Amino acid sequence: MFELAAGNAALYLNRPCTAVELGGGVSNTVLLIEAPGERFVLKQSLGKLRVEQDWYSDRARILRECSALRKLARFQPRGSVPEVLFEDRENFLFAMTGAPPNAQTWKAQLLLGSVSEDVAGQAGGILGKMIAGSWKDTGFEAEFGDQTVFDQLRIDPYYRATARRHPDLARHFVKLIAESGRRRFSLVHGDWSPKNLLVSDSRVMAIDFEVIHYGDPSFDAAFLLNHLLLKSFYRSEWRDRYHAAAARFWSTLSDHLPPQADWFEPATIGHLGALMLARVDGKSPAEYIRTEDLKQRVRAFARGLMLQPPPTVEDVWK
Repeated sequence: MFELAAGNAALYLNRPCTAVELGGGVSNTVLLIEAPGERFVLKQSLGKLRVEQDWYSDRARILRECSALRKLARFQPRGSVPEVLFEDRENFLFAMTGAPPNAQTWKAQLLLGSVSEDVAGQAGGILGKMIAGSWKDTGFEAEFGDQTVFDQLRIDPYYRATARRHPDLARHFVKLIAESGRRRFSLVHGDWSPKNLLVSDSRVMAIDFEVIHYGDPSFDAAFLLNHLLLKSFYRSEWRDRYHAAAARFWSTLSDHLPPQADWFEPATIGHLGALMLARVDGKSPAEYIRTEDLKQRVRAFARGLMLQPPPTVEDVWK
């Protein structure tokens, strides 16, 4: 097993190159490779994640991600997702095209107050095309129906871990997990976060499909909205900007949903409160929600969403 690192990338590729470690999060090694005439990204999954608590996941998730990228290219505008260059199944890694050199994560822009409604609309459009393109597709369900990795990387560390911190809400989490598990409608990214949306010249590329599976797409909608909502607490002076971005994301996404998805909005709101609480008290807390006062305000709002969910996403912001 070849454990990839910036210092041994040239050895792995068997040719001179420079390798710079990118933000692979807690679960992957991600390297930007540059050589004469070449610029691409190598990604390898980790078995034990880089967090304080013990957190493990099946490294074969990287192979599903690779397959998903190839299939998603069918119904996404060129450049909206990376293009797979080669796959190394033995070492749980693959190579893909990278975003342009000037690309920034949308997360970095949002935290600086640069909140583009156009980017939010593209985030909704890319997600909407993924949902519509795989909606009730038995082929996608057959290949991506196993939700083991999603459980390992999202349900357990976010929902079950948070339920243990809030035993009075345990039954709400149990119900949410069960109801969501029964919804099998389309592909689900599983980490539809601003950190996984790279922005270059106002164009968006979505990355990091390692948690992809076939299931409940309202999880992705709530995941993105949760990040905008948390930032509204963190930088309240830009709350109106985050609200406008959320509204554009939601309206663009909704335009792609089939008529029979009338359950989608209440399901999104159900996930939203739980995810918000999880980013304070789960295994992967938001790094910018630091002070106890801020944590308490987020907890109170999240618990309110879970116990008395409003009827619409717009009402969440009101």
